[in-house]
Amino acid sequence: MSRGFEVVSAWEGRGIRLPVRKTAESAGYDIESAEDADLLPGRVTVLATGLKAYMEHGEYLAVHIRSSMGIKHGLMLANGTGIIDGDYYNNEDNEGHIMIAVYNASGEPFHVAKGDRIAQGIFCRYLTADGDSADGVRRGGVGSTGV
Repeated sequence: MSRGFEVVSAWEGRGIRLPVRKTAESAGYDIESAEDADLLPGRVTVLATGLKAYMEHGEYLAVHIRSSMGIKHGLMLANGTGIIDGDYYNNEDNEGHIMIAVYNASGEPFHVAKGDRIAQGIFCRYLTADGDSADGVRRGGVGSTGV
């Protein structure tokens, strides 16, 4: 196993579909919402995906809003681009559950239904700087390494 997606154990049996690419040249794997939600104007809503991602050392999963969600509906990720580190997978806090924080910049509420494709994940490689000596071990989920 080098990289891919799995369903978080708490969401097994709840109809979570693993992300797929829609075309041969697509970079991103479409990520669906695991739940219904109303995204209110000017607010951030955190959507569960029921997913976790595993990858090789030196890789991360970049999470972006789907273009159609931003262009057609005024939605954006609250953090611009989500970065899912390799050691987020199976962390002791939340098993690596990928959550999508969506900001509704439009003036209208937007309804997301379970199964709607809201984001896309792209597996990427990263480089480290000369002299890098990071040796910490992740102990938790979102925000576990500090502010």
